[in-house]
Amino acid sequence: MPHATQPVEHHDLTTAELDTALRGGPFHVALRAAIAARGLPLQRVQHHLTRYGVKVGVTSLSYWQQGARRPQRPESLRAVRALEEILQLPEESLIRLLADADDQRTGARAATRSYRSLVEATGVLERLLGELDIPLDGGLHMLGHHERVDIGPHRELLGRESHHIVRAHRDGVDRFVAVHHGDPGCAPDRMAVHALENCRTGRVRLHHDTGVLVAELHFGARLRAGDTYLFRYAVEDGTAGPSREYVRGFGPAGGQYALQVRFHERALPMRCHRFTQHSAAAPRSGRQELPLTAHHSVHLVEPRVRSGIVGIGWDWE
Repeated sequence: MPHATQPVEHHDLTTAELDTALRGGPFHVALRAAIAARGLPLQRVQHHLTRYGVKVGVTSLSYWQQGARRPQRPESLRAVRALEEILQLPEESLIRLLADADDQRTGARAATRSYRSLVEATGVLERLLGELDIPLDGGLHMLGHHERVDIGPHRELLGRESHHIVRAHRDGVDRFVAVHHGDPGCAPDRMAVHALENCRTGRVRLHHDTGVLVAELHFGARLRAGDTYLFRYAVEDGTAGPSREYVRGFGPAGGQYALQVRFHERALPMRCHRFTQHSAAAPRSGRQELPLTAHHSVHLVEPRVRSGIVGIGWDWE
């Protein structure tokens, strides 16, 4: 009976395609094969995602499985992790394909932070915040953020100091979570967080493999919606090898951001530049050379930050 065997053959073929795609990618082929193997229309996939608390449009899902777009934002990466469960795939299988694809594209830029490291750090950050029972949205809107990064005599990232001006957008906010992502090879257990002004250090969590450290900074008072607050803290690092860039990611649009990178007089770079990215997976743009001042520093100022990444890179040779 040929009609009886056809579905079985089709199922075997679909499963084989899925196994192959999960091993070698690319991401969009694996996602398409997984959806086909489970026999789910995109509307049902979207419905399942909402049950995981993730909102993704059917159009975005379609673009992802066609390869027209890649999941990039934290919300999209949470969706990918949920899809692994919904589609009954091995944990990290789709996330790994996203990271592998970026590593292949950026292999020549091994000195910079890769998409793989940023994806892994995003997942780790969510877990660490979960341990602290703190949502990604801390209830604060950034009005101003001035940051100074110090590079030491051995070209290492010695540490950074941050001065924040924030406004609460809901009642009861009493803390800020500082996040530090060290350079490759860093040792988070040897880092230290210092509360410098209008805050005190609370719980600290870290993850060795990704170099992520998170620390609570308590205000000592509960803010009401609309209240503003100023505080300052520092992260002491100096645990990795030569540093080549510093990046800062932003979710929602915010206020002014200023970044200064200050170099030790015995470790001055050959050249420095600023850059922007729409996301970790997007190409870098907005490159602009930054002249080193007589005080051995460079800086950038964003009058009003947009969602994405801003950074300063430098060359030692």
